[in-house]
Formats: sequence, C-alpha cells, structure tokens
Amino acid sequence: MSESSDSLPILPHPPRPDAAKVSRTASIKGTCSLIALGCPKNLVDGERMLGLLEADGYKPVTEPDRADVVVINTCGFLQAARRESFSVIEDMLKLKRRGRISGVVVAGCLAERDREALLKRYPEVDQVVGLFAREEIVRAADRILGGITEQRTLFQPASVVPMNDARRFRVTPSHLAYLKISEGCDRLCTFCTIPHIRGRHVTKPMEDVVEEARSLAADGVRELILVAQDTTYYGLDLYGRPMLAELLRQLRQIEDIRWIRLMYLYPMYFTDDLIDVLAEGGKILPYLDMPLQHINDRILRRMKRRVSRAETEILLDRLRSAVKNLVLRTTMIAGFPGETEREFEELVEFVRRQRFERLGVFEFSREPGTPADRMKEHLPRRVIRERRERLMAVQQKITYQWSRNQVGRKLTVLLDQPVPEQENVWLGRSYADAPEIDGAIYVTGQGLRAGQFVECEIVAAEGYDLAAAPIEEAALSRE
Repeated sequence: MSESSDSLPILPHPPRPDAAKVSRTASIKGTCSLIALGCPKNLVDGERMLGLLEADGYKPVTEPDRADVVVINTCGFLQAARRESFSVIEDMLKLKRRGRISGVVVAGCLAERDREALLKRYPEVDQVVGLFAREEIVRAADRILGGITEQRTLFQPASVVPMNDARRFRVTPSHLAYLKISEGCDRLCTFCTIPHIRGRHVTKPMEDVVEEARSLAADGVRELILVAQDTTYYGLDLYGRPMLAELLRQLRQIEDIRWIRLMYLYPMYFTDDLIDVLAEGGKILPYLDMPLQHINDRILRRMKRRVSRAETEILLDRLRSAVKNLVLRTTMIAGFPGETEREFEELVEFVRRQRFERLGVFEFSREPGTPADRMKEHLPRRVIRERRERLMAVQQKITYQWSRNQVGRKLTVLLDQPVPEQENVWLGRSYADAPEIDGAIYVTGQGLRAGQFVECEIVAAEGYDLAAAPIEEAALSRE
C-alpha cells in the first residue's frame, strides 16, 4: 500500500518539440482526453496510452467534454479509490447521454480487477481495456469511432517483460516526469491486492531506464521521480541482486537532470551501497518515501511485511546518520484486524519519537480476496476512523513544527505554476516536497517562470505550506 490514491491533474502542456514522442500523423482521426486516477504509476500508463493515440492521429484535449473518446485510467486499489472511479465513470456516461462525447473507455487497475463485471454494472461503457492491454488502446478508440459494438473488451495476460513506457504524451508540467523502473510486486502483504492486479515484479532493464531518462531530459525534464511498486527490489529478478544504487549512479550522469526523487522504497534491500549513494547527495534528493504501515511486531507478522521493529529502527537510524537533511515520508495503516489499543499506542509512540517529516495514515480497508479480509477480529469502522484521526493529530503537530522550523532557511525551490489570480505569486516545491502529495511553497517575485529553480529564503509557515521570497528580494526587504 502506498500513498496516495488521489487523482492527478490532467493538464497537457502546450505542444513543443518532444524527443519522447513518435512523429505526428498528418490527419486527425478524432479527439481524445485522459482522466488518470490513482498513483503516479497509473499516470505513466495513461500517458503511454495518450502517446499511442496521438501517434495514430487522435488529438489530445484537456477537457473531456471536448473529446470524441474519453479514456478513464482507473484505480482499483482500495474501496475509496474504486468509489472514485465509479463516480468518474458515471459522470462521463452522463456526458455521453447528452451527446457531448462519443465514447467512454475504462482502462487501468479497476478494469483489470473487475473485467466484464464493469460492463454489467455500466452497460453504456463502450470499451474496457485491461492493464496489460494498454498497448491496444488505439484499437479500442477505433472501435468506438467505427461504431463496432460487439467487441467491447481487450485483455492480455500479465507481462513477463516490462512494458515500454517511452513515447508518452506527458500531462505533468513539462519540467517534471515520473519514470517507472519496474512493474508489479512480489510481496504478499496480506492487505494488498496489487500483486493480483499488476502481477509479479518485473525489472525494466537498466539501459532502457537510462535511455528513457535521457529522452525525458531532452524534452525539458529537470526533476525525475522514480516510481515502482517496490523500488528497492529493482534488479533482483533480472540481475540476481538489488541494482538501485547502480541505476542511480547512471541516472545522475545525465547532465540536464537536476533532481532525482525516490518513491515507494520498501524497507528491505537497503544495501550499504545504496545508502552510500544516497549519502553522496548531489542530484539524488535527500527525500525518501518508505511505506512502513505499522511498527508492532505482531501486526507486522500478520501483515506479512517481513521486517521487524528492530530492523526498521536500525535502518531509520542509519539513514538519518548518513543522509544530511533527510526528509522521510511514510504511510501507516490504522485499525488492522486484531490491532489492540496497546498495539496502536505503540504505533503512536513510535511516530512521536521518529518525528517523520511527512506521514499519511490509511484506514484499514477490507479488500475481497486478500488474506486480511478473511481474518477474524475486524474492528468496527468507527474505531478504525478514530484511530486514524488520533494518529494524524499527532503527526500534524510534528509536521507543523517542522514547517515552522524552516522559517529563515535558504532553500532551492522549483516553480511548478503561477497561482491563479495572484500577480507574481508562484506555486513551488523544495527537495522536501513531492508533487501532489506534500506541502507547497508560495514564492512571490518578479520575472519568475515555471520550471525555474530559485534560491529562496523561507519567510513564513502556515500549516503544511511555506511562503518564500527569492534571496535578492528577501535581502532588499530587510534593508
């Protein structure tokens, strides 16, 4: 389980030379729009589908009601994510009934999980495309425009080789991109459906990852965010040993990439070599996203996390000692089956002591087909909710204090976009902030632009967010 299942914004940037795309066709077959739900890994899949559609003559548009074909790349991970996916499907079908769009394609994890059951629930859906059939998205769109109604599903078995993520139509800001380094997961955590949905772990060969990163850099990417279901596992299946450290050494050689951010690091396979690379810093940001889920040993065993409290604490101490200015993000699960009040309090005290800079809490979600769903001692929903709120209240104080401690610090801020209806105010992030997940930094200054790295002084803190001024302007304001 990884944070976050929130939807990501679908805002295609203006057309520009793009080394990561195939050449455009001369004629336009129709228009298409993507609604990407769920995690960044899902977003990469959606961008690949958009790239395939564009290469075949479909023009991507931002607004779904301007599209002939709307592709909903769904998340099926948790009940809340499925509810969001169902809500979006229903919204798009309303547009279809009103004649605003021609057809709706449901793709991604929910499509892979529910398959033909989706058509029974929503008979007006035109096409259902499974996770591993994403390369056939053009066929699905062509069926819609061609009026073919008897063939409405496209599924493929789980891939035994990594899917090709190159030649995407990126919908992130032009200066940042997600780079998926592997598919699937070999973990058997008792609460998680990901191995069932996305299949076994498959490492993307290092040369392919590096080549994709070079193409993204040539396309203007300056922040590269590495994602996988289990990032530290990278290379074990293909090379016989973890290879994340070596991959990072090669990626940091790419001249135009300035920031490399790591997400979804399972607390196993943190080799001495990897810790050494992280400690060297440079382009590799001192920001690690490491979902821990719990700290009580009995609960960890019930979750089949394969790590103990002692091992976790040793790792955290090593990382804090080795990596200067480290920011740690993690997630926890509140209300796992059988979790006692005492075990939950152990988790709370652990969070108080560790003082994670970033932390999210999930309410335990019963997922059909998982071992955790079949366990006894399920807690009442009100208890689960109350425990999540208690843990988040503890973490909020920690994070707010961390934010206040940043006032007066000098930080490099990457500007993402202007703040609407506020002149000369920009939304940005420091090394401590992953996009769409963590807080933001509001930068006020003249002559700024998206994608710019600005040396700033933090001048104020408000909750999770910070306010900053470029160093030169901050100096002038004190004179």
